[in-house]
Amino acid sequence: MTFVLRPSAHRLLPMIALLLACAGGGDSDAAVASDSVTVNDATAATTDTMWRPLFDGATLAGWQGHQKPGVPPAGWAVVDGAITRVGEGGDIVTTAQYANFEFAFEWMVTPGGNSGVFYRIDPTVEVTYMSAPEYQVLDDSAHRDGGSRLTSAGAAYGLYESPEGHTKPVGEWNEGRIVVNGAHVEHWLNGTKLLEYELWSPDWEAKVKASKFNEWPPYGRATRGHIGLQDHGDRVAFRNLRVKELP
Repeated sequence: MTFVLRPSAHRLLPMIALLLACAGGGDSDAAVASDSVTVNDATAATTDTMWRPLFDGATLAGWQGHQKPGVPPAGWAVVDGAITRVGEGGDIVTTAQYANFEFAFEWMVTPGGNSGVFYRIDPTVEVTYMSAPEYQVLDDSAHRDGGSRLTSAGAAYGLYESPEGHTKPVGEWNEGRIVVNGAHVEHWLNGTKLLEYELWSPDWEAKVKASKFNEWPPYGRATRGHIGLQDHGDRVAFRNLRVKELP
């Protein structure tokens, strides 16, 4: 049956919509809730009081060089309210270590730029990437690593692919989030969950064995460690860095 609305019938549309919503029942409500997860999770970092800032917007307090307690690398500075790689200096890491947590941040690269965020960095290992998994930060459109989803923005570098189509144009801020809870890891970008994996699972072990990380026995083994921002030689900026520790 086809219903034809007269011009005056537009006044009834809100009531019709309400009746249709009620008629949908529990399954419809569940579907709407499911579709809303991305939006809610994307804004969680600003509405949940359990989040703590890791950057005061003005200084590098709370950050240091890898294996350099209390000493921020010379190549990093606060520029326009963001932690910015302005010159050679090595990776910058949090002074504190974290076991189970969510880390939220905004990042922006210059054209062709490459960087990353490391998590659970083992401070006893000489180089950050020899122990810590990496959330890739990249200009997919201009950097060669953008040619593979394994090394594109948001990927678990070299191990788990990120789907395309979720980065903002170069010069705009992207919202990243990393969840690390026991063996479970998630990578998020601009409100979308890109990937998830289980550390030390058979699948993860097989991927590590087939990658360059197999050369470094400490890779991915730490159960707590520092969070780090990578100096890959390109200008990159980070802001609104915050963490929520999990039980």
